[in-house]
Amino acid sequence: QLRFVESGGGLVQPGGSLRLSCAASGFTLDYYVIGWFRQAPGKEREGVSCISSSGGRTNYADSVKGRFTISRDNAKNTVYLQMNSLKPEDTAIYYCAAKRGVLRLCVSADFDSWGQGTQVTVSS
Repeated sequence: QLRFVESGGGLVQPGGSLRLSCAASGFTLDYYVIGWFRQAPGKEREGVSCISSSGGRTNYADSVKGRFTISRDNAKNTVYLQMNSLKPEDTAIYYCAAKRGVLRLCVSADFDSWGQGTQVTVSS
């Protein structure tokens, strides 16, 4: 079972920024596609952004394009999600997840190892 340590969530005002981190524990991220997903109360889990194992390919949900940036530092065994211009509708628990293979769609059903999640709340 792969383990992740997620951090960086918190309370921020609309228009603010946060950077989430997903650090691998006990394994090497190099060979895994990593995704960030979120789930708001009463809603289904949705894909936010995913990145290929090399970092050369990324995709984003339409709702976050131009505001969020996913990146990875395989030397630090960590994937990041930089979130700018945050909106109240970005409020959710954010999870990172991993899967072997290539990046196709950023959908939760394709991922089989999950972190514990970190809460992001955007409110004035």
